Amino acid sequence: MANDKTVSDSNLLRTLFNLWPYMWPTGRTDLKMRVVWASVYLLVSKFVLLLVPYFFKWSTDALNGKMDLAGKVPDLLVGATALVIAYNLTRLLQLGLNQLRDALFASVGQHAVRQLAYKTFVHMHELSLRFHLERKTGGLSRVIERGTKGIETIVRFTILNSVPTLIEFLLTAIVFWWGYGFSYLAVTAFTVWAYIWFTIRASDWRIAIRRTMNDSDTDANTKAIDSLLNFETVKYFGNEEMEARRFDRSMERYEKAATDVWTSLGWLNFGQGVIFGLGTTVMLILSALAVQRGEQTVGDFVFVNAMLLQLSVPLNFIGFVYREIRQGLTDIEQMFDLLEVKAEVMDAPDAAPLDINQGAISFKDVHFSYDPARPILKGISFEVPAGKTVAVVGPSGAGKSTLSRLLYRFYDIQSGSVSVDGQDIRTVTQKSLRSAIGMVPQDTVLFNDTVAYNIRYGRPSATDADVKAAAEIAQIAHFIDLLPEGFDTKVGERGLKLSGGEKQRVAIARTILKAPPILILDEATSALDTTTERDIQTALDVVSKNRTTLVIAHRLSTVISADEIIVLKSGEIAERGTHAALLQRNGLYASMWNRQREATQAEEHLKQVRESDDMGVVNRLAPAS
Repeated sequence: MANDKTVSDSNLLRTLFNLWPYMWPTGRTDLKMRVVWASVYLLVSKFVLLLVPYFFKWSTDALNGKMDLAGKVPDLLVGATALVIAYNLTRLLQLGLNQLRDALFASVGQHAVRQLAYKTFVHMHELSLRFHLERKTGGLSRVIERGTKGIETIVRFTILNSVPTLIEFLLTAIVFWWGYGFSYLAVTAFTVWAYIWFTIRASDWRIAIRRTMNDSDTDANTKAIDSLLNFETVKYFGNEEMEARRFDRSMERYEKAATDVWTSLGWLNFGQGVIFGLGTTVMLILSALAVQRGEQTVGDFVFVNAMLLQLSVPLNFIGFVYREIRQGLTDIEQMFDLLEVKAEVMDAPDAAPLDINQGAISFKDVHFSYDPARPILKGISFEVPAGKTVAVVGPSGAGKSTLSRLLYRFYDIQSGSVSVDGQDIRTVTQKSLRSAIGMVPQDTVLFNDTVAYNIRYGRPSATDADVKAAAEIAQIAHFIDLLPEGFDTKVGERGLKLSGGEKQRVAIARTILKAPPILILDEATSALDTTTERDIQTALDVVSKNRTTLVIAHRLSTVISADEIIVLKSGEIAERGTHAALLQRNGLYASMWNRQREATQAEEHLKQVRESDDMGVVNRLAPAS
């Protein structure tokens, strides 16, 4: 347990250290001054708050006839009525100072939330593809959501409440000691100590319950988003009930944890009430006995009670602040863990922008594996000359798509080199490298926005005329014109409102708009039917003309015209050459070609048979002439 406590305290201090730049933002003097003035107003309000019970005491003694204030306070305040008015005006003044403090600090808290959210968002995009493939989007979004909400709570309570509340305790203790003696101070100090000790111990116990609830909430949210993102797959297999049960199991764990959270809160509040109630009882008994002895007035009894009531507010607030800070730290702990994850692929310290001349690509003795126990590429070497088209084909799992990921530098190779125009891509900035490459993938995922937005994504600064011209080259302009809202038509989540061919044309259009010197076609037509494939291939031929093009293909019919075809098998180059030369060799490529040609011929024959059968049915059903 001691080790666990040490680790917990270490994480607490680390998180508070990470929070400091958001609590005291660098380069924002205006926000720092808001923090300063908010703290000043809060301190002033604490001193004003001390006057409230005094006015209550004087009012009580004045009504009792036990106190003559003439000559001791301004004449305006003499008399019970005037004292009651002063009592309420002081309370209003203190309330006004607190509201002014909150108004001043609002922009500081919101700026902290914005900065942390922005930093986290940027960092997520800087992390490697491997990280995002291994993480679950739903859980990740939940962590960020809770973290950004937690920081405002922590920043606000840490700066504006903890220290001023401690000052209020000290002022209250001084008043009791100076006005009523050491016994009142001792009871007050013991009550506060016992209250804080119990609050901290109980809150620490509740932190573990809170973590369990957060984990269950994250798990449930992950399953919900994952299921909704795969809505069609769920429908294909009729597994709605299975998905519902899977989600409900997570929510069952969340329900139990959330119930424990609220139950433990009830016990915490009850324990705090007992401790403060006992302290208040002892203090009032001391004061009542003193009144009976004639050592104090009824106003003193009222004053002690009023001071204790005022003390209960910051005491309750201390418990609330501690709970909120610890729970907030729990919420943002995972977010800061995310911020500490290092990017797998980083620019070299002396990285320079890629100097594109012709766009020639070179792979030299490239070795790569996602997992050291399973090599993917084993000494691959080939070149894509400037303006030429090289196709890479081979069985599934041969390492074809890995080549595009390495060229984009989503991963770094273990040995060898990948270069563009003679420049090793590890020595240039990732931004300049990726700006020089255009990609048309097999599975085009679009943003849930308009058609125009998705095309313009290739070059955000493009004009409407540029977007339309790109759409025309991609042979999708006519289709867009037929849509109800044209280019302003929403494409739906991941572009699901469009067909596969339409999405591919949008992907081609945005690549045209980007106008990169290097083009990668990663099985861009393998998921399409034969007719659509031919149409898309025509558009791709236009796009790849005079561009350095790397084609990763499954359907060999799409690479016949390539300047060179490389055949991969088990991470090695098995064959290379033109389409005609590879067929003459009668090797792996020829075998793949024959199998695909036979499959295509069988498909076309089956289509003809179906069309013939359909015509026969029509002729039989046609009325006799």
